[in-house]
Amino acid sequence: MKKQKIAITLDESLIGFLDKMAKGNRSQYLNSLLREHRNKVIQEQLITSLSQETQDAQYQKDVQEWDGVVGDGINEEE
Repeated sequence: MKKQKIAITLDESLIGFLDKMAKGNRSQYLNSLLREHRNKVIQEQLITSLSQETQDAQYQKDVQEWDGVVGDGINEEE
């Protein structure tokens, strides 16, 4: 994966914590933290979206209609 070097400003107290947790590799540790946070945000967004879909009567009706036509004509003998 392509990487890009950046500069950030952190509180001194956080730098000590970062060094302790990163065990010598700040970049790898921060990448890992950000990746985990991104995955958590995406998962929360997905859950919210799916929850909204289950409460949307028109969407549920559309899904049922499409479910009925998805297999139309498949495996039919000519």
